[in-house]
Amino acid sequence: QLVESGGGLVQAGGSLRLSCAASGRTFGNYAMGWFRQAPGKEREFVAVISASGGTTYYADSVKGRFTISRDNAKNTVYLQMNSLKLEDTAVYYCAASLIFRGPASTYLYWGQGTQVTVSS
Repeated sequence: QLVESGGGLVQAGGSLRLSCAASGRTFGNYAMGWFRQAPGKEREFVAVISASGGTTYYADSVKGRFTISRDNAKNTVYLQMNSLKLEDTAVYYCAASLIFRGPASTYLYWGQGTQVTVSS
């Protein structure tokens, strides 16, 4: 089970940190990704971190502004979002996959999502 938290309303240029807490004993076996879906748009990839936490990959739209990290001792993955833009408004989902940088179809578990709204 994956549970996201940390979403909310923030002004453009501000920051938020999302958290995703996982239950179970095999968290460290999974690559963890963040995805987002804006109203009327398809879900899109945001960032992914390898099972060990040693490798990360970002969508071009968030590179340099967002940072993904994980704490395997706490079964938690984070998404630090800085310099937020209006277009970052979306529901953000975390997901777990046994394949690093695999397509969305390879993610086996998904959270329920947390809303991030960026205002002007």
